[in-house]
Amino acid sequence: MAKVESFTLDHTAVKAPYVRLITRETGQKGDVISNFDLRLVQPNTNAIPTAGLHTIEHLLAGYLRDEMSGVIDCSPFGCRTGFHLITWGEQSTEEVAKALKASLHRIAYDTEWKDVQGTDKYSCGNYKDHSLFSAKEWCKDILDKGISKDPFTREVI
Repeated sequence: MAKVESFTLDHTAVKAPYVRLITRETGQKGDVISNFDLRLVQPNTNAIPTAGLHTIEHLLAGYLRDEMSGVIDCSPFGCRTGFHLITWGEQSTEEVAKALKASLHRIAYDTEWKDVQGTDKYSCGNYKDHSLFSAKEWCKDILDKGISKDPFTREVI
């Protein structure tokens, strides 16, 4: 079985919340894709409940695209501690951290239920499992801690 970089990371050594570049890959035609670890809560210490995480996911899908170019996908980790962000190009962890911070701020302080995309049975595979209240509370807590551009030292942006 192929080794997966994320499973070689010492999850006891990181200090969330942070943004970490997992890998950059160059395709056969020279296109660069970057994969980032957007870790919102400390692994093995906390986990965002599924309804809140699901709502954060739907909102980040739009808000991150508003904040930065090249977003391909933002998908939650199964452990519910953060997200993978896949982008075109070579953004820095600081650029991504600033976009994440702005997006989380919008969720925490500016978003109303009408702003959440994909909350009906036609546009979401589990539309009943959302909580904007939970999403807002988790985003406030994450912002209070600050988002680091480094996973091992607190270099808050």
